[in-house]
Amino acid sequence: MGDPTDGDRWLLPEGVDEVLPPRARALERLRRSLLDLFHLAGFDLIEPPLLEYVESLTIAGGAELELQTFKVVDQDSGRMMGLRPDITAQAARIDARSLPTEGPARLCYAGPVLRARPAGLFPARTPIRVGAELYGVPGPEGDAEVLALMGAVLEAVDAAPVVLELGHVGLCRALLKAAALPPVQERKVFDALQRKADADLQALLVDVAAPWAGALRELPKLYGPEAVLEDAEALLAPLLPELRDALAELRAIAAALAERAPGLSVTFDLAELHGYAYHTGAVFSAYAGRQGSAVARGGRYDGIGAPFGRARPATGFDADLAALLALAPADSEVADVVVADPAAAPSAEARRALPAAVAALRADGIRVMMGPGTGAQALRWNGTRWTLTPLALNEE
Repeated sequence: MGDPTDGDRWLLPEGVDEVLPPRARALERLRRSLLDLFHLAGFDLIEPPLLEYVESLTIAGGAELELQTFKVVDQDSGRMMGLRPDITAQAARIDARSLPTEGPARLCYAGPVLRARPAGLFPARTPIRVGAELYGVPGPEGDAEVLALMGAVLEAVDAAPVVLELGHVGLCRALLKAAALPPVQERKVFDALQRKADADLQALLVDVAAPWAGALRELPKLYGPEAVLEDAEALLAPLLPELRDALAELRAIAAALAERAPGLSVTFDLAELHGYAYHTGAVFSAYAGRQGSAVARGGRYDGIGAPFGRARPATGFDADLAALLALAPADSEVADVVVADPAAAPSAEARRALPAAVAALRADGIRVMMGPGTGAQALRWNGTRWTLTPLALNEE
């Protein structure tokens, strides 16, 4: 491929965007407000590096994360390095190696990631991920804490209505193991479960023993309010102890969440399988407003720090900052700019008084442009002091 022509040197790679005003300001305001929310909930901010040795970035995420990682060779050591496609693995490394506290660790972050491949229909390849991870708190109480915080994030952007959806990867994992399918067939069944494709499941499970085939076909139909857990218990609990335990865990999480955040609406989808490769228990998604897809996702991934030498309970969630901003009402911050042009000073006295007038306005949170430009108001000298004067629509 030849050198770019003068006409297309300005083009950005597909899926890579720049953020311009006023959207850049709105994103930054939202980022700060969410980090403040995490801080008030007891979560400590971390800022992992954009670049690490590739084995650290991908060791906890499997083949999918490996494909998403841009790789470069370190000119000093010759080792392969990667640009992070995710921050969860970095947080696990930090918990295991950099902050090895004995008690619970609550970590949060908000930063860009880089994806080698798009993950969906026309997504950004350089999204800003914002999330929280909780280490050292096992069971429903830990999941409920994280779920309540995820709900608070959506409430903070005034996204209504908010619905949290719970599932458990242990259900599918136990059924597939019991069915003892060949690997190729298991992958096809897993894909059909994700698509809730009953006809495909029926064809794929025609030779599978009745209890397992029937349960796998019914799994995608088990979604809705908490009453669906009763149907699931009648169908699944008698088959395997693991299934009974997973359903009991979901009930306990819902009960603990109801105590922490009684206003949140909770539903269940027992065929929810996102993050199947590394989640170990409950998984959860958040839906808000009119969005048809989840705007935040998370779950339990106990032992994620094992490759770094420290396996312990872990649960968390993350979201795309731009997706959260899209849910928020229009930015209410007044965009009025005050123009303070020194060239408009009619006298030496006015010029000397201008910096103090500008500083006073900025101290009150008012944007002041010190120099020529356009704005809604201007500082003008009235003979004794600088005063704010509205600008006419045709006045510059």
